[in-house]
Amino acid sequence: MGTIGVFLVGVVLLVNGLVMLNVVPPRSAAPLNLFVGAIQIVFPTIILIQSGGDPTVAAATWPTYLFGITYLYYGLNIIFDLEPEGFGWFCGFVAVAAAYQAITTAAADPIFAVIWLTWAIMWSLFFALLALDAQKLTPFSGWFLVLLGVPSCSISSVFLLEGTWSTSALAGLAALAVLALATVSAVVLSRISFRTAPRTAADNAELATASPAPAQVNPEPVPAT
Repeated sequence: MGTIGVFLVGVVLLVNGLVMLNVVPPRSAAPLNLFVGAIQIVFPTIILIQSGGDPTVAAATWPTYLFGITYLYYGLNIIFDLEPEGFGWFCGFVAVAAAYQAITTAAADPIFAVIWLTWAIMWSLFFALLALDAQKLTPFSGWFLVLLGVPSCSISSVFLLEGTWSTSALAGLAALAVLALATVSAVVLSRISFRTAPRTAADNAELATASPAPAQVNPEPVPAT
């Protein structure tokens, strides 16, 4: 994907993670998803047209469409309140493509291979949430996006733009360690946030119906006067 596009993806993943954690309302995240998604469709198309069918350019450009469609799809889902299953299966397809990219780039660029693996996990979570309705994964997914969205996209793009990117195996191991640490942190934070989440009206209603009614105390007889 284009470096500028990767930079913008970081903030989109951050905001979408905050949506999952009920910090940001979904409708307020829709415009950002639509804007970044449109950029990742329009600009790659212009690049492909100008390349004259160069297969190298096509190989470097096609993944951008997958992520661009993701954000457009998500924004439209929010605006039009669409059923999520179709979007979920599309995310499953993107997850497989990202995993393929992780495998094929591991030897040449270990850090970006870990980044592709991170994205494969993210889109696998989207698939589980939207296609399989695995709602128990929502807190973990939200924290995973919040912790890794900006590092895997925006921060990595800054290193690329400044020409300080490393392709050493040691750097790849460091990136893998960051992924593992963030994953463990997401698990811990999701459990904490689940335990401390405020009760909703539905929760209170469920508790009210499940709790036994207090025993009625018979009043003492009033002495006759």
